[in-house]
Amino acid sequence: MSPHCYIDVSLADQRLLLIEDDSVMRVFAVSTAKNGPGELKGSECTPTGWHRIRAKIGAEAPVNTVFVGRRPTGEIFTPELALTQPERDWILSRILWLGGLEPGKNRYGEVDTAWRYIYIHGCPDEAMQAVPASHGCIRMRNADMIELFDMVSPGCRVFIHA
Repeated sequence: MSPHCYIDVSLADQRLLLIEDDSVMRVFAVSTAKNGPGELKGSECTPTGWHRIRAKIGAEAPVNTVFVGRRPTGEIFTPELALTQPERDWILSRILWLGGLEPGKNRYGEVDTAWRYIYIHGCPDEAMQAVPASHGCIRMRNADMIELFDMVSPGCRVFIHA
């Protein structure tokens, strides 16, 4: 992708657009926070405004690799594993860790997106219903997440809006 690409996430539409040179290259369904938009630490809301991808995590990991604290656990997600831990918030396959770019809105202090550990990440495909259901992150189907991960670079800008 060119340096003129960015990601546009619509909370209202539960969709993510990958845009390059003012053209939509890809459209993906997402699931954002069930608590809606918001920046405050502990709110379990999806932060809005301009961000950037601060890190890409999980390159070459097998599909459905389970991550905790941005590290693979050695587990591979299966429906059977999910049954043993029904309350677990599954972070799978790949992670794009976001950092806010707007001081006082989504950067620094109690509103810092990076230190809230807000990601774009894979989730169990059967749980991805394109409705708000996350704890603040932006969830995607695993194949979509891997495709997006492979198309973007650290520093890519991300605009999240209602």
